[in-house]
Amino acid sequence: MKEFKFPKGFYFGGATAAYQCEGATKEDGKGEVIWDKYLREQGTINPDPACDFYHRYPEDLELCKEFHINAIRVSIDWARIFPEGEGRIEPRGVEYYHKLFKKCHEEGVEPFVTLHHFDTPQALQDKGGWLSQEMLDAFVEYAKFCFKEYAGEVRYWITINEPTSMAGQQYVGGTFPPAYKDQFDKCFKAEYNQNLVHARIVNAYKEAGYTGQIGIVHALQTVYPATDSEGDKHAAELKDVLENKFYLDGTLAGKYSKHTLALVKEIIDANGQQMIDIKPEDEKVLLKAAKQLDFVGVNYYFSKFMKEYHGDTEIIHNGTGEKGTDVNRMKGVGEEIHPKDLPATDWDWIIYPQGMYDQLKRVYDDYPLVHSIYITENGMGYKDKFEGEDKIIDDTPRIDYLKQHMEEVAKAIEAGIPVNGYFVWSLQDMFSWTNGYSKRYGLFYVDFKTQKRYAKKSAYWYKKLAETREIPPVD
Repeated sequence: MKEFKFPKGFYFGGATAAYQCEGATKEDGKGEVIWDKYLREQGTINPDPACDFYHRYPEDLELCKEFHINAIRVSIDWARIFPEGEGRIEPRGVEYYHKLFKKCHEEGVEPFVTLHHFDTPQALQDKGGWLSQEMLDAFVEYAKFCFKEYAGEVRYWITINEPTSMAGQQYVGGTFPPAYKDQFDKCFKAEYNQNLVHARIVNAYKEAGYTGQIGIVHALQTVYPATDSEGDKHAAELKDVLENKFYLDGTLAGKYSKHTLALVKEIIDANGQQMIDIKPEDEKVLLKAAKQLDFVGVNYYFSKFMKEYHGDTEIIHNGTGEKGTDVNRMKGVGEEIHPKDLPATDWDWIIYPQGMYDQLKRVYDDYPLVHSIYITENGMGYKDKFEGEDKIIDDTPRIDYLKQHMEEVAKAIEAGIPVNGYFVWSLQDMFSWTNGYSKRYGLFYVDFKTQKRYAKKSAYWYKKLAETREIPPVD
């Protein structure tokens, strides 16, 4: 593309998540979260020590400074502060995040802090998780505590990371704990509750008069019909409402359109389940929050192509990196297909950079209350090869992926879409929820035996991008 310079003040960030990077799952009074129980019962992946961010965050933040990464996404592990999710406070957990945020500021790295990144306290999951009013109320109180405790240290708050990933994979796909399957009614009920509790938290933040900013992060994988047939177009609409539009309407418009609700009902009816209850009083809360929301974060990795399908649900998750093993057919929705002319990662994620631009434009055009957008995650899972301390890790395919997607971000900015920052997923290699440690995303390679960090070729490419605010070529 023609020469483009990202605006001054643009954030070039790296993204992390507490449970994936901290390790120390039993240290300093930390409570159990849903992944502790689930992974223990599965007996396949050990989340300790991950990349030991709990002890090594100073080293990672120093790398940020060295490589001109001026922002970092981190999350607070709810159970580090409230081991049972509510009630008793663990002061060692509270202090840990004070130290983390202090180090961020010392190194000139702006923290964007997420309150919930897939790590529900197990004690609250036992009470129903996202379907439980008790958990929703506890979430609001936990958020209020964090706002007050860290008011002088955090300027950017995120309520929930990727609620769509949680609801869909907890109740339909069965790949996130508690691993239920085909429960579309509960999936949409969880989505509804996530939207509502997000809104309650935004409203509480604004009512308290804090001077920072608050937003939400959605995983938005752009959905296209496989062909121009009416059946394929409708399948794409159904998939989009399940994974994108129900959330976007609830959080960015503050109201569910009639068309959105008709599609939701169609999916639930097709599976012989009962339609969720949409309460007018809840939409007042949603609208109030949507009007006050400071930004939306977009996590974009891949796009989906849908064809008409009328059979039973069949989902086979590619968690191993064995290319071509992913299957996703949903009753009442449609079937995901992999166009032969488009590349994909080893985990069957279709690489389609245009989907990034199309999704940003969709958010900007369809949700006029939005006035600031961040790309809060974008990156490529890759089987990086370490070939010795004296040889740089060559992850050129990742650089090519990042370059193509940064070009779409630049195109969006030139079109007037207010994108104000970009966060690579991930800053360093870490534990990946359903893939263990073989699926690496980091700019920095982590030797999980020694915990030593090594800059990959992509880290140097990203450093040059951040230094010049221009997209470097792929060497």
